[in-house]
Amino acid sequence: MTPPRKPAAFRIDPPEEAPKSPPRKPRALPRETAVVMPSEIDVFDDPIVVDADPPLPLPSRRRSWLGPIFFGSLGLLISLALGLWVDRLVRELFDRSEWLGWLAALAAALSLVAAIVVFAREMWALARLSSVEVLRADAQAAIESDDPNAARQVVDRLTTLMVDRPETASGRRTLDELRNDIVDGANLIRLAETEILTGLDERATTMVLNAAKRVSMVTAVSPRALVDIGYVIFESGRLIRRIAELYGGRPGTLGFFRLARGVLSHLAVTGSIAAGDSFVQQIVGHGLAARLSAKLGEGVVNGMMTARIGLAAIDTVRPLPFVARKRPGIGEFLSALASFAQSKGDKPAAG
Repeated sequence: MTPPRKPAAFRIDPPEEAPKSPPRKPRALPRETAVVMPSEIDVFDDPIVVDADPPLPLPSRRRSWLGPIFFGSLGLLISLALGLWVDRLVRELFDRSEWLGWLAALAAALSLVAAIVVFAREMWALARLSSVEVLRADAQAAIESDDPNAARQVVDRLTTLMVDRPETASGRRTLDELRNDIVDGANLIRLAETEILTGLDERATTMVLNAAKRVSMVTAVSPRALVDIGYVIFESGRLIRRIAELYGGRPGTLGFFRLARGVLSHLAVTGSIAAGDSFVQQIVGHGLAARLSAKLGEGVVNGMMTARIGLAAIDTVRPLPFVARKRPGIGEFLSALASFAQSKGDKPAAG
């Protein structure tokens, strides 16, 4: 056996600490946005999502350059073929008779000059429509930012656009006297809208109402549905062009097609083109179903469709958004058309 060990004292050194790293400088970390949508949540149960207006459609992606090259080459080829045909025709007419050749050459020159003038007018009309769209967007941006400098630029461009409208002369003169007294940009645009566009808005509303009345009368007495559709399209197209000319758009042929596409897009976005159960409920709610005959009721429905197209045209070609003035409502046209149809339906009975 080993002898017992005597007690002894031992020194215990503290463990060596690891060298401390210098403090890290603060920096911004990229934030990742995650949208969590539990499976038990239904979008249709949210009244905010259901009742909210649909947003504007996203701009389309940049189109391929192959399409413009194809159509441009095809147009150039057709133009060359047409030029060769005209050249051969003029040469043959010169061979037959000198005066026939000169007559054909003069006709070709006049046709070329007319084509150049028509093309220049179409391009000018498209540029004018684009300027109206840009003016409306700039006005909306100036109202949201309340920028006085941007608002003054918008007012100057609006005054230039309406300089050839004699009915706006008084409003332009009043606006010129008061523009330096207004500091806020949004209030300046509201003043311009009130002074310059009030008379034009009233005329546009009257145009829409008269067009809706004509459609309701014609479709109430027409024997064929095809005639109804044709007249609604004709009256709607004429209404769109007249409203554009009223607000300074002056569309040409190409501009009219572009404007019609914009009106249809506006109808699709706002849902105004639908005339289904809600519209029938409006008619029943006003008590019109009991007072109007089937043909008169059909005419009112067609007239209301024309009124919806007219309101969409006003929203599309108006150079300023509706801020200071109230936008015409579809209910006002419904009441007016109902009274008009009822008065027309009571006349034969009274006689």
